[in-house]
Amino acid sequence: MKGIVPPDPETNVSQVHPAVVYTKRKSRKRFPAGCVQIMDSDEAAIASADDANNYYPAHVAGPSKSSEGQYIYYLVRWL
Repeated sequence: MKGIVPPDPETNVSQVHPAVVYTKRKSRKRFPAGCVQIMDSDEAAIASADDANNYYPAHVAGPSKSSEGQYIYYLVRWL
């Protein structure tokens, strides 16, 4: 995917996960780890979402370390 550090094929460090993401703008493409809650399944992410309070279900790739030294997740797609 364009703009994403590709996952290392020899490790399981960065993978695609279902998650609930806290964000006020759905136009963002990357999120700090503190704004991402990894879930066990797509269904759990959808059930835990709360649009009224800015929690949205998504598939995210990560974690990756940003150039600023923070762990981030990249948006793959909204669920």
